Amino acid sequence: MEARDILIKPIVTEKSTALMEERKYTFCVPLSATKIQIRQAVEQIFKVKVQAVNTMRYEGKMKRLGRTQGRRSDWKKAVVTLKPGETIELFEA
Repeated sequence: MEARDILIKPIVTEKSTALMEERKYTFCVPLSATKIQIRQAVEQIFKVKVQAVNTMRYEGKMKRLGRTQGRRSDWKKAVVTLKPGETIELFEA
């Protein structure tokens, strides 16, 4: 997988925005992505040094629309901590 395939999208919520002050950035990643692949993708795309990567796996919720019942997709979240002095300018703007 290429680096652009690993980072699907950034997650921008109140909590993730507050974590940016601690040099922690949150991304949605594929279920098959490993911590090493995530680290390499962030370092390659944003040209920064990564200190740690924490991942969380979420099961999709059951949803209903009338009589039909469905399920949202499972997804994985990665919280990337950068080394001191490093920032990602994309989120600062």
